[in-house]
Amino acid sequence: MREILLDTTLDSIKLLPFLLLTYLAMEALEHSTGGKTVGLIKKADKTGPVIGGLLGVIPQCGFSAAASSLYAGRVISLGTIFAVFFSTSDEMLPILISEDVPVKTIIKILGTKVVIAIVSGFIVELIYWMFIKKKHDDMDIHVVCEEEHCDCRDGVFKAAFKHTVKIFVYIFVISLILNGIIAWIGEDTLAQIFSDIPVVSELVAGLVGLIPNCASSVVITELYLQKVIGAGAMMTGLLVNAGVGMLVLWRLNRHPKENIAIMAGMYIMAVIWGVLIEYLGVIF
Repeated sequence: MREILLDTTLDSIKLLPFLLLTYLAMEALEHSTGGKTVGLIKKADKTGPVIGGLLGVIPQCGFSAAASSLYAGRVISLGTIFAVFFSTSDEMLPILISEDVPVKTIIKILGTKVVIAIVSGFIVELIYWMFIKKKHDDMDIHVVCEEEHCDCRDGVFKAAFKHTVKIFVYIFVISLILNGIIAWIGEDTLAQIFSDIPVVSELVAGLVGLIPNCASSVVITELYLQKVIGAGAMMTGLLVNAGVGMLVLWRLNRHPKENIAIMAGMYIMAVIWGVLIEYLGVIF
């Protein structure tokens, strides 16, 4: 239990700089009196999936959490948050490096994730505007203040600090529970639930990847390196694994049905990509 507590504490502390910087930026926008910044951000939505896909691949949990906060305030679009979540690699890269995986292989895996993330982001945007045809809510960074029940008139730094502390505590508690469950179940047991039956591995890997914690990316990467699962299942699990970003999304986005739809959409798309990779015989 002591080890779980220590690991959870260290992982949560790593998020603090990203959370604080994000909320400082959001508070600066909230307190800005000019409309030029808002206009520039809205125009960036057209290339949002590209930016999100490229930045999301950075190996840390913090960016997905930051992106969730930005999406809750409607600073970034639905396609962009999909791209960020799909591209997020969390602990995958450090594990691949520590296991002496060839650089060429690592580049292929990361490159594939980025391409899939960007393409998926634009597909989501296209589907959203063609079929759902629901207008995006106007950018409202103040929604974060309302959801956290704080007074944004405190000033940029004080308000950002309050947001950071509240989200940090939320992430810490949930992560501690999840780490405890994963430790109780055990990685060997998780490995046994995978199957060689076509598509089943991708379906199961997707469910494991949806666990909103960096530990799930560790499990999936290790299972792939140990040849327990194939490239398709590995990619499926890592695509849906948004780390703590999903936790922050549920904490701040006040539309539960939308959050469920995002999770379901990510799962379905990731399974499709995984099955396609396995079918084409892609080898990293």
